[in-house]
Amino acid sequence: MRKCSWNDQSGLFLPEMSLDYTPIKKLKQVQLQRLQATVCLAYQNVPLFRSRLDEKKLKPADIKTLEDIRLIPFSMKKDLRDTYPYGLFAVDMKEVVRLHASSGTTGKPIVVGYTQEDMDVWDQVVKRGLLATGYTSADIVQNFYGYGLFTGGLGIHGGLEALGATVIPVSGGNTERQVMIMKDFEVTAIAGTPSYFLRIIDVADKMGVDLRTLKIKRGLFGAEPWSDGMRDYIEERAGIKAFDIYGLSEIIGPGVGCECEHQNGIHIFEDHFYPEIIDPETLEPLPDGEEGELVISTLSKQAMPILRYRTRDITAIESTACPCGRTIRRIRKIGRRSDDMFIIRGVNVFPSQIETALLRAEKSLPHYQIVLDRKNHLDTAEVKVEVSREMLSDNMSDMDALSKRFSHSIEQILGVSVLVTLCEPGSLPRSEGKAKRVIDKRTQGGSL
Repeated sequence: MRKCSWNDQSGLFLPEMSLDYTPIKKLKQVQLQRLQATVCLAYQNVPLFRSRLDEKKLKPADIKTLEDIRLIPFSMKKDLRDTYPYGLFAVDMKEVVRLHASSGTTGKPIVVGYTQEDMDVWDQVVKRGLLATGYTSADIVQNFYGYGLFTGGLGIHGGLEALGATVIPVSGGNTERQVMIMKDFEVTAIAGTPSYFLRIIDVADKMGVDLRTLKIKRGLFGAEPWSDGMRDYIEERAGIKAFDIYGLSEIIGPGVGCECEHQNGIHIFEDHFYPEIIDPETLEPLPDGEEGELVISTLSKQAMPILRYRTRDITAIESTACPCGRTIRRIRKIGRRSDDMFIIRGVNVFPSQIETALLRAEKSLPHYQIVLDRKNHLDTAEVKVEVSREMLSDNMSDMDALSKRFSHSIEQILGVSVLVTLCEPGSLPRSEGKAKRVIDKRTQGGSL
């Protein structure tokens, strides 16, 4: 078996190699070399990938062209849960310099790791996105993405520092203070979730602060789907240009792709992340321009290489030329997913997580329904829980304790709080088929 070495790739993994404008033929050469090295690394050091390749009688040496990537089995979020916490790592823990995590459906987080080389690549791809959207080293940037185990805050922070910008690591919350900092610190650019910035706009209005009079010129928004209508609203109310950045923790975090100043699609940094589009039902590959599920393979990740990861995001690859001159392809703005996941305040949530939390609070799972809405420009989640006759009590303090028990269990698993409403026995609708657990009022013609 040929030994895979990151040191014999002639500098292929140096983050300084910005290939945004490289001729397509050269880009494909780099992609193939990196793919071959990544498959080799995963095969040698990750038992899950080795067993799946062996099942298909596939060896790393069989990957001779980029099209051969279609021979490789898909990977999914379940693989990260099943191998919790370090089962997909391809390096010894002494080489891992950072761990991040996102919530999992059973309460166990999805764990991702980074070597120092991975961290350097992460900083550089975020920096490339920032440069594409017009950020400069002269900017004073207020970062209200959440810091901590989630990848958003620290991921954007690293790219901003690599750019040489002045970073204000304010994180989320305390909205009046956010407005004060924007004004007093003479902030010129921002980064965070779009729904929270809508909240900032509202609070600024109540404080008598017109954001259009401040020095802010641009914002980098992500971690949740947001429409072009929301972009128009943000740009008009705040007097800025609003850009979309795309990423997911399983791949690296923010920085998998980013819009340029033309705002006509998200450029994927495909020298590090190889994109495919498949039909989510047949799993067959689809050509550029046709809508389907986005699949991504890491091409330079050392700590945790991922092969053909099904993101569940529905989009299409745009291979037509962009006026910015970049040769890396774009994907259309993400508007929906192929599974039942929804996002609340930047956190990925599955109905099965709610079930797990309710079952953890009570041995018998009650009937429940999740209601998503948008109030004061922020997404909200209400969990309606039907109280069984065994749970029912005339004592208000008992019912209050039950509600708090449900709320606490949900927050422990999701990492975010939701409103829990107790309902009378028999009051929630029943279904003879698949239960409709999620009612999304955000998609029923409501306003921002």
